[in-house]
Amino acid sequence: MSVRIRILAALVAASAVSAGVAAPPASAEPSRGVTIPAFYTPPATLPAANGALVRTEPLPLALSLPGISSPLPGRATRIMYRSTDSNGGPVAVTGAYIEPAAAWRGSGPRPLVVLAPGTMGQGDQCSTSLALQKGLVVGADDGQTTISIGYEVLAIYRLLAKGIAVVQTDYVGLGATDRLHTYVNRVDGGHAVLDAARAAKALPNTSLTSRSVVGFYGYSQGGGAVASAAELQPSYAPDVALKATYAGAPPANLVDVTAAVDGSELLGALGWSVNGFLQSEPSLRAIADRYLSDTGRAVLRDLSTMCVGDAIFAYAGRRSSGWTTTGQSVNDIIEAEPAFRAYLGEQLIGTRKPAGVVRVATGVRDNLVPHAQARTMAADWCRRGGNVVYAPIRLPEAGSALLNHFGPLLTDQGAAVDWLSHRLAGRPALSTCALLPLQP
Repeated sequence: MSVRIRILAALVAASAVSAGVAAPPASAEPSRGVTIPAFYTPPATLPAANGALVRTEPLPLALSLPGISSPLPGRATRIMYRSTDSNGGPVAVTGAYIEPAAAWRGSGPRPLVVLAPGTMGQGDQCSTSLALQKGLVVGADDGQTTISIGYEVLAIYRLLAKGIAVVQTDYVGLGATDRLHTYVNRVDGGHAVLDAARAAKALPNTSLTSRSVVGFYGYSQGGGAVASAAELQPSYAPDVALKATYAGAPPANLVDVTAAVDGSELLGALGWSVNGFLQSEPSLRAIADRYLSDTGRAVLRDLSTMCVGDAIFAYAGRRSSGWTTTGQSVNDIIEAEPAFRAYLGEQLIGTRKPAGVVRVATGVRDNLVPHAQARTMAADWCRRGGNVVYAPIRLPEAGSALLNHFGPLLTDQGAAVDWLSHRLAGRPALSTCALLPLQP
């Protein structure tokens, strides 16, 4: 069995979900043969306030069992809410809120965790809120194929089992059909997380109160989004009562990350990054057009509708030098073009003191979202007076960049959920900033 097939099989097994739930009424626009429900098409006009709800509807969960007073692990609501994008404009973001069936046994009212998903892809059919409903999407009716794996269900259900309410964001443009997903955009991701907390608090008939404290949880792309949100909370959303953040394997320095994914099993993430750069900063298109070959343009178009499973099968191990007329890689172009370097410089996480306490966990052998750049972010936060708990995860070398990256997600997940739940219950955490120079 090939490495790619083993990886995908492992992720499918880990997701432990099925695909048999019928979709609600849908729009006419399919993504790789999967029709996106009409709910995900934003209206022409959005509310004025960030975090304001645009629309909601019940969300049937793929994994749900009957309970005495509520289905297990809880009752889900699909949401669309307003946020502000990195250019200062209004944007509709979708997601899902789950009211737990389990009681909260910590002190105070039931807390809320905003879960920012790891890399799902760039096609709208890849959104985590759809994955909660469908679980696993494999195949389509028009000859195209898409593979979307709802692996974030593991962390979501672990939080729900502790009686913690969960709202997950689909991010800007992933799900909502009005624009391309701005993959790893620092401001878009951070704002989507913070406004998801506001939207959840605005939902009627939940057990959340005005005193419910808030935590953030994210790994990989999600780790970057919640890290950004922790930095942006004091200026953008001081009303969000942020207590603690778990930021796993955050892509804090995109120059390092884009270099690392080139030639890996997840080359698709590099294409999603480039597509996201061009969506957020249209002035970069003229530069990209000077370098991209017809093959490169076709690959970027193809990736823009793919989920992570699709990209692993189609592009694992390839290099971005095959996308250009000059044979240069994407990172070569970034180095050669000041405008690209400046844009990526603006995406750097670690330049602002984060709110609350933050646990930064990263695999010491992670060479996909490199360990060193995540550790640097933690050290930069410490120098700025942040309350940081740094947790290096030590696993054997897996012989695969993708497994080196995803291994810590699974092995550290239980500890991460426990740590976050303890903080939400009011237990203090001691900063390890003084020990950081002694840790790998």
